[in-house]
Amino acid sequence: MKQRWTSGNKITLLENGEQFFPRVFEVIAAARQEVVLETFILYEDKVGMALHAALLAAAVNGARVDVTVDAFGSPDLSDEYIASLTAAGVKIHVFDPAPKLFRRINYFRRMHRKIVVVDGVRGFVGGINYSADHLGDFGPEAKQDYSIEIEGPIVAQIRKFAYDAIAEGNPARRWYQRLRTSIASGVPKEPAVAGLADAMFVFRDNRQHKRDIERHYRVAIRLARRRVIIANAYFFPGYAFLRDLRKAARRGVEVTLILQGNPDMRIVQIAAAMLYHHLLRAGVRIYEYCDRPLHGKVALVDEEWSTVGSSNLDPLSLTLNLEANVMIRDRTFNQQLADNLQKLMRHSCKKIETADLQESSTLRQLRSFILFPLLRRFPAWAGWLPAHAPKLTPLQAEQIRNGADRLDEKAWS
Repeated sequence: MKQRWTSGNKITLLENGEQFFPRVFEVIAAARQEVVLETFILYEDKVGMALHAALLAAAVNGARVDVTVDAFGSPDLSDEYIASLTAAGVKIHVFDPAPKLFRRINYFRRMHRKIVVVDGVRGFVGGINYSADHLGDFGPEAKQDYSIEIEGPIVAQIRKFAYDAIAEGNPARRWYQRLRTSIASGVPKEPAVAGLADAMFVFRDNRQHKRDIERHYRVAIRLARRRVIIANAYFFPGYAFLRDLRKAARRGVEVTLILQGNPDMRIVQIAAAMLYHHLLRAGVRIYEYCDRPLHGKVALVDEEWSTVGSSNLDPLSLTLNLEANVMIRDRTFNQQLADNLQKLMRHSCKKIETADLQESSTLRQLRSFILFPLLRRFPAWAGWLPAHAPKLTPLQAEQIRNGADRLDEKAWS
C-alpha cells in the first residue's frame, strides 16, 4: 500500500439520491474548465436525463467533459442520448464493450467506480449510480446509499487517477497524446486547503493494487479499540477479513455489521447469512436493514477513521472489479456517519440473535467444513479467471449513427 494521507480536506456526507443528485448536477452544470466522470450504471431515466442536461451545460460553458460508463452496467443508452452529448463535444468512453448479445453475461472484472471531478477543485466519490432507483419515490426497491463531496488537496490525486485511466484506455494513441490527456492542463494542480480532514484515495485494480481497499479495512479493524461499524450491501469477505472482525470483538471492541434485510438480490442475503453464526459466536453484532435495499459501502472505526466508496465486501469487489474508496480521518465526519448509521439501526433494522438462526448443528458444521476453506482460497482462485485486457472505447457521434455494435474496440491493458 503506497498511498499516503493528505491533509487539509473538507468532506461532506451525501445520503441517497435526494442529497447527491441535486448537488452533483449543480456542480457539473457550473463547470468552466473540465468534468471527468466515471460510473458503473447510467440509465436513460429521469436521473440520467438530468445528468445529460448538466453535462450539456458544462460543454456549452466551454468545459472539457469526459464520461466513462461500464458496458455491463449501462447497456441500454440510446444512440440519440449519446450522439447529442458527443455532438456537443462530450467525450464518452465505454469500459469493456461487447456485442449486444453478450453484454449482459460479460460479468467479471467490471468498472464499478463512481467518481466525479469538476474543475480540479471538487470531487465526488461513493456508491450512488445515475439511476432513479436511488430516489425514495422509486418505491420499495429504492436504494439506501451514500456518497461524499470532497474539497481540498486530495481532489488533485483523484483527478490525476481519472485522467490516467482515460489515457491508459487508449494505448493505440501516441505517447504524447496520452501524456496530454493525463496532464489536462489549465486546472490548478494543487487545490487549496479546504478543511481539517485527512484523506486517502484508495483504489483496486487487477495489476498492482489488487487488495489495497481490503488491506486498509483490515488494518483499521486490527487497530480498533472501541467500535467498528460496517454498512455494506454485499457482504461475503474472505476468511482473513472475518478473522479480524472476530478478533476485534473478542478483545472488547463493539463490532457491528449492517447488512441487507430487504435485498435487491435474494442470493446476497443467503450468502451473508451463512456467516452469521460464525460471527455472532465471537460477539459481532449483526443488524439487517429492512426498509429497502441497502446499497451503501461505508464503515467507521473508533472516533476518527471512516471510509466511503464503491467497494462492496464480496468476491466481485475484493478480487475482480475496479473500485475506488476514500479513507477519511476526521472526528466530525466520523460522528456524522456514526449518527446516520445508528439512526438506521434504531429505526430501520432488525437485530439478529443466535436464537433467530434456524439450522441444526450438523448442518452448520458441514457448511463450515465446506465454506471456510473456500473463503480462505477464493482470492487466489479469482486470479484464475480470465484477466483479459479490458477495453475502453471512445464513442463519436458518427459511430453512434452507424450503430453502437460496430464500434472500433481498442485494447486497454
